Amino acid sequence: MIDQVRPADLAAWFAQNADATPVLLDVREPWELQTASVVPQGFTLVAIPMNEIPGRLAELNDGHRIACLCHHGARSQRVAAFLNQHGFAELANVAGGIDAWSSHDPTVPRY
Repeated sequence: MIDQVRPADLAAWFAQNADATPVLLDVREPWELQTASVVPQGFTLVAIPMNEIPGRLAELNDGHRIACLCHHGARSQRVAAFLNQHGFAELANVAGGIDAWSSHDPTVPRY
């Protein structure tokens, strides 16, 4: 099962396993990242568009704790399920995506 984590609760989700490197995997397109992006605070930000994930899977470490992010949460949920099928265990979907994040962090614009 993929955890559904609200942006405000992401730090606590990452902290559940202090031994695993916290990674926020942003699966949006480059133009979306230019429009609105998250500043890494206590986690590593990795940006790989959803359609590139299969070919770039080796760039991700299955020992990391990975939360997937997109615009509203649908693409990131599919990526989290794909990663789970490929042996990644500590996964979450950022519920509501960057749109919800902008409600949590007013410095992140909505689009």
